[in-house]
Amino acid sequence: MIFVAAGTQDGRELAAALTRRGHEVIASVVSRYGEQLLAACGSERLTVNDEPLDEAGLVRYIKLHGIRAFVDASHPYAVNVSKNAMAACHQTGVPYIRYERALSALGYADIHLVHSYEEAAEKAASFGQNVFLTTGSRNLARFTQAKALHACQITARVLPTAEVLALCESLSLTPGQIVALQGPFSTRLNRELFEKYEADVIVTKNSGAIGGTDTKIEAARELSLPVVMIDRPVLAYDTLAQTYEEVIRFVEEV
Repeated sequence: MIFVAAGTQDGRELAAALTRRGHEVIASVVSRYGEQLLAACGSERLTVNDEPLDEAGLVRYIKLHGIRAFVDASHPYAVNVSKNAMAACHQTGVPYIRYERALSALGYADIHLVHSYEEAAEKAASFGQNVFLTTGSRNLARFTQAKALHACQITARVLPTAEVLALCESLSLTPGQIVALQGPFSTRLNRELFEKYEADVIVTKNSGAIGGTDTKIEAARELSLPVVMIDRPVLAYDTLAQTYEEVIRFVEEV
């Protein structure tokens, strides 16, 4: 049995690819929406886990289900997931591999790299009143509660699910501050949204082309808008792959 931390499109595609190779896969997700997307794979070899698992939970799960390999395809910014996964694999002797999607090229001169959400809020506030967030919902509270942004108008682009919209409401965002849309977004659509909400600055993460970073940067470039980019955290992974083929080869060798 192979465990795939599948909180991204990459993870879902890897889980599907492994089942097509004849492997039994448990794919772990953290949202109902992710579970629905995985279920669309339709493979009898695929089991979906939606139970949140910390380090101790992963150790128990690995032992209970006889996991023979761990594929970490969690979001590039989900540092704790990767740390817990490696620690659990070390304890259980299970081979671990991290799939890391490629970074987007940062060729635009008006990109401002920061290393935390708090620093991103401070930097964004320095560029104007209207702050357009494309960082998702998981860390939205860090912006809505940031003192630096109290005088700013925040617009948050998030997934259109009931859970996410409820979160936005709990953070006192009004309907006019919420753009609930499912990506991917073209450069043209990004540009139209940035214009519609009169953005003074775009806040994003370097999630690679599959995460839509390239089209956000290009739209910002066309509008001469500054981009505050939260840099990807750096971890010392046990084994790192940058292609699906490398992951599949690793799994089949171990």
